[in-house]
Amino acid sequence: MYFKQLQTPGLGCFSYLIGCPAAGLLCVIDPRRDIAEYLEIASTEGMRITHVFETHVHADHVSGSQELRAATGAEICVHESAGVAYAHATMKHGDRFRFGAAALEILHTPGHTPNSVSILVTDTVRSDQPELILTGDLLFVGDVGRPDLPGSEILGEQVENLYKSLNFVLGSLPDSLEVYPAHGQGSLCGRGMSAKNSSTLGYERMANPMLRHKSLETFRTAVLAALPVRPQSFTHIIQTNLRGAPLLERCPVERALSPDQFGELMASGAVVIDTRDASAFGGAHIPGSLNIGFEKQMANWVGMAVKPGSQQLLVVENRERYEAMRTELHRIGYDDILGYLVDGVGNWIRAGKPIESLAQISVHDLKTKLDEGEVTLLDVRTPAEWESGHIAQARHLPFAEVLQNGPGFCLQGPVQVICGSGYRSNIIGSLLKAGGCADVSSVAGGMLAWRRSGYPTAV
Repeated sequence: MYFKQLQTPGLGCFSYLIGCPAAGLLCVIDPRRDIAEYLEIASTEGMRITHVFETHVHADHVSGSQELRAATGAEICVHESAGVAYAHATMKHGDRFRFGAAALEILHTPGHTPNSVSILVTDTVRSDQPELILTGDLLFVGDVGRPDLPGSEILGEQVENLYKSLNFVLGSLPDSLEVYPAHGQGSLCGRGMSAKNSSTLGYERMANPMLRHKSLETFRTAVLAALPVRPQSFTHIIQTNLRGAPLLERCPVERALSPDQFGELMASGAVVIDTRDASAFGGAHIPGSLNIGFEKQMANWVGMAVKPGSQQLLVVENRERYEAMRTELHRIGYDDILGYLVDGVGNWIRAGKPIESLAQISVHDLKTKLDEGEVTLLDVRTPAEWESGHIAQARHLPFAEVLQNGPGFCLQGPVQVICGSGYRSNIIGSLLKAGGCADVSSVAGGMLAWRRSGYPTAV
């Protein structure tokens, strides 16, 4: 049996390839939208991709199932309750599939979504008993899937389904079974996930706190406590996956824009995303642009800060970074990318266009200003981060709540924005500047730098 786990950087998504080289057959589970790696593996290993399995209708990334079907003719398989609008084959509990030595059995395990499935996998050359289980977003390493994404109207039912799937459907399976989830650390489909990419049922039963609840009532309280923020992109992604994502071939590969072209498109309402680091953006940037630096979880932050369906203009360091950024945006269904500013902000400046700056203040200067009472300090970290320690004079307004206030939100007087490391504070600082706040600064290094400088915190 052939088995391979692939990770999508930044989004914390896992996809899987399972097949049999002897039979020349291969299937893909939960594919990402950019499919080149799947096709390369199939070609290298001498196998043909015949099926694509979706463990559920995903909320955090656009599926690559449509791309794979267009490229290989593979059949897309989803649970019979999924309600997707594209051509597909339905699966139900107990269905079995065979790919040479690899045998798959479908288990209906609702809870994260009503249409969620897990997949038991057996290497028939080694044994007639299952070797591993793909748990989708039911069970993670160190956590379980969040039940709130399908909507508040069925949340109670979802929590109960999640509890039953974990304790009754998975409850009869052996401790030795290897667990491979659809997400890992960095995903917003769960919380507190381990950095490990796999586990066993036995270890999760021992170490995963969400599997130690003896009653639905205590499980409900725990699973609904401090749910992760839901990016505004999630609804858009769900609807895209229900319809079937349009093929990427319709999207322009590259569009290098002059400063004049860039300015005209910006004036028509396009959102400018500046992907440079905080210090570069702080020194000089295009007025009205948002600073969402290119880092490992950038797509999640775009999904929170930029409205789905918006047209996007990109400020990047070079063409290679544009191509990487384009891939990241396509993965979350942000397809209306108008292009990028050729030669970056330097070209914009040389063309005589206006610029702004976002001051980067050190924690030492912040301490001086706080002692003098000259500043409004806005802490945009999560409630859990705030409770773990904060600056006494700070006002707490979590990142997501600032975004909910929308364009034009501002505070009186000089405003310093602080987060954990300086990344989120630059997003919020750029948002406040774009909304008309003139005197805004971002605290370089955030609370990490504050603590390492030996300054006190309150709890």
